[in-house]
Amino acid sequence: MALSDLFYPDNPKRRQELVSLHQELLDCMSTNFRATNDLARVLNEHLGCTITYIQMRKSSTVKENCDIIIQAMSEIQHQVQKIDSDMKEKLEPVLYQKLYDIKEPELEKIAIAHKVFSIVLGEVTSTAGMVALKLLGSNLINFTVSKLISLLAQIGASVLGGISITVLGLGVEMIFHAILGAVERNQLLTAVTSYEKHLAEFKAASEKYQHAIREVTSLVRQQVQ
Repeated sequence: MALSDLFYPDNPKRRQELVSLHQELLDCMSTNFRATNDLARVLNEHLGCTITYIQMRKSSTVKENCDIIIQAMSEIQHQVQKIDSDMKEKLEPVLYQKLYDIKEPELEKIAIAHKVFSIVLGEVTSTAGMVALKLLGSNLINFTVSKLISLLAQIGASVLGGISITVLGLGVEMIFHAILGAVERNQLLTAVTSYEKHLAEFKAASEKYQHAIREVTSLVRQQVQ
């Protein structure tokens, strides 16, 4: 038994908790990578965007992977803001306001958005207007993405950020020792508490993000069928 475990008898339990939390975080991040690519694919195929697809880097740290997904999300935000600017530029003020008026019929707003994309892109898919309206009218970009970017930045900047993803396949002790590169043994309780807080917030924001993206991709699939 390690000397520190004699002074801190709950350490073995906390080791396992810390490793489990780390695995949960990476599973959640992996799902966000896939969801982000799903949204990027819709934007690229239907709205003429050129967003680069991303993948987790197993040889990199948590922070480096956080930075990858933050960059992709920021590009999506930029593209959606550009879509809104195009709408505002091409439409009469009255028609532009209609896009955001919840009282206006949905089909009429989709037709307006589709017309703009036909002008901007020349040839567009039949779902372009619907996708644009869904992104502009929901809080996916204004709130959900912004919240997730903020949480990813916090995780990357925390003690968790320096942990490498590759330790996942090396067993409990190896993962634990990797985590201890930044955390002293007598700080395990603080580390577990911090990890739990970050993870709870991150999972909640991720679920909203993934749900919003599923709504968009589901609409596209329904139109294609």
